[in-house]
Amino acid sequence: QVQLVESGGGLVQAGGSLRLSCAASGRRFSNSPMGWFRQAPGKEREFVAAINQSGSNTYYADFVKGRFTISRDNAKNTVYLQMNSLKPEDTTIYYCAVLKYYGATREYDYWGQGTLVTVSS
Repeated sequence: QVQLVESGGGLVQAGGSLRLSCAASGRRFSNSPMGWFRQAPGKEREFVAAINQSGSNTYYADFVKGRFTISRDNAKNTVYLQMNSLKPEDTTIYYCAVLKYYGATREYDYWGQGTLVTVSS
């Protein structure tokens, strides 16, 4: 069993920044590729960013490249998503997940309860 707890969401003005955190417990975090996804009501969950087990490699959805940065601290069992230059269309719930494999954009084993990000115009 894996528990993932996201935090850091909130209300920010367009152009602002937020840093999301995801604390993991219940398995060897350092052995798991991790990802961030987002999902608006009535829409499919979409991939945002991913990071490999060591943190040495990352990949992103095109719509966040250059604005968002994923990172991890294996000593703290935590993965982060630094979000800069936020846009109103980034408003939605963000989830972290344990990926089935590094390179996945739709396949994941576990996900958290999500954290709401609201970007005002």
